[in-house]
Amino acid sequence: MSEEHGNLIKNTKQLSVAVIASFFVPLIIIFLLIVYVSSGKNKQNVASEKSTETLIKPVGKLNFKDASAPREVQTGEAVYKTVCASCHNSGAAGAPKYGDSSSWGGRLAKGYDALYASVMKGKGAMPARGGASPADVSDYEIARSVVYLANSAGGKFTEPKAPASAQAPAEPAK
Repeated sequence: MSEEHGNLIKNTKQLSVAVIASFFVPLIIIFLLIVYVSSGKNKQNVASEKSTETLIKPVGKLNFKDASAPREVQTGEAVYKTVCASCHNSGAAGAPKYGDSSSWGGRLAKGYDALYASVMKGKGAMPARGGASPADVSDYEIARSVVYLANSAGGKFTEPKAPASAQAPAEPAK
């Protein structure tokens, strides 16, 4: 009987080459696959890094204030951005959107006093004072934010006059 299927490895040199090849060939194939797969991801990595940064950015910042320092009066825009924007930018819970005259039309027709009263007492899902603490935002600042928000949607309200305590510090008595 003839031996058609003999051993492929006939000596120790062939054995050592087969062992080394069986170790390094899969490593080379894995390395080439990694290079191939990651070659198209460079542009996506930059975008994913930016989206990761936006996902992990701080939600809020601590703002330590000197309690003895004179209080600075905030503008209507500043109060809007800190208190009102979270709902009025997106229209959350039925809030009329900033600058959307169609959703503000009926509200503007009622006048400034009705809008201000709604903010101070709360309406629908909006809490009283828009959720702001009286220690953080004064009534005057809320009134300025009402005018700012209403005027963004086409209202023609004038900004309220500052109370005497908000305009200038009191002069010392002589």
